[in-house]
Amino acid sequence: MPVTAVSVTQSAPGWHPSPVEPLPHQLLAALALHRMATSQQLHTLLRPDTVRQTVATPLNRLRRQGLVDFTVLPASNRTRAWYLTGEGARLTRDFPALRGRPPYPITSATAASLKTPHTLTVVRTHLAFVADARRRGDEHAHLDWTPEVSHPLSDGERVIADAVMHYTLIRGGQRTKLRAFVEVDRSTMSSERLAAKLIEYARLWSYEPQFAGRQRPRTPAGMGAVWLRWYPVFPRVLVVLTGTSRYVLANRISDLQAMVTQHPLVTALGRDVPLGAAVLEDLEEHGPTADVWVPLAGGARQSWTEL
Repeated sequence: MPVTAVSVTQSAPGWHPSPVEPLPHQLLAALALHRMATSQQLHTLLRPDTVRQTVATPLNRLRRQGLVDFTVLPASNRTRAWYLTGEGARLTRDFPALRGRPPYPITSATAASLKTPHTLTVVRTHLAFVADARRRGDEHAHLDWTPEVSHPLSDGERVIADAVMHYTLIRGGQRTKLRAFVEVDRSTMSSERLAAKLIEYARLWSYEPQFAGRQRPRTPAGMGAVWLRWYPVFPRVLVVLTGTSRYVLANRISDLQAMVTQHPLVTALGRDVPLGAAVLEDLEEHGPTADVWVPLAGGARQSWTEL
């Protein structure tokens, strides 16, 4: 039966549909959100405790229906990276969980090959948080991570986060909502350009739109900040690094720390907002809640939740 069709048989009074989305819908939603993921990444994200065919079978069925396709990664033992077709992208725009989220579909093998390295590294980063949340009993699943989130700055400029993460920390029955802007650095840009990304977040943190030609609305101090349209608290900023030697990664983290101490606006941001950097391989080996994060404003390594 095509995924667009819904068949319900009411077998008894009081029957209600299951609140759990069928796996094909979850696969389509995950690909719509992440733009691309390998078979193994989708398996780890959605059905980690099952055999590989649990995910492979519906993926192949969706491909026959023309909703997804894949590209084979080079030098990878024929690893498949899946993405939505144009028809799949159109279908998922109506999914309730994806309403209001900007679509950035990859709908051709050529586009997939160009975006593969960065996109799959961002998915790797998400999987580290998902696996850690499962171990700890926290809440963080496949729809709690939105890549390529854009926010306006002054003069028509924008800051684009590699991802915005929503995470619910559970301790002794107490639920704490955490949010983070996540930047994934594969060491493909200069260290200076990476550090300058902190200036963009500092500008977003401080940006209050001006109202030309009319009186500005009266608001409490700081309550006119544009980010309050989306967040009750400014998300912490997490930089995840990979792609080169430990020595070079340590230098890049040092440059991030230097930006916090040398740029007045970033210094102010660091006093108000947690800023941290960590190596992706450390997140995968020890978990993001281990003491693997370097606080960019200074201090000993700690968990991202304690920054």
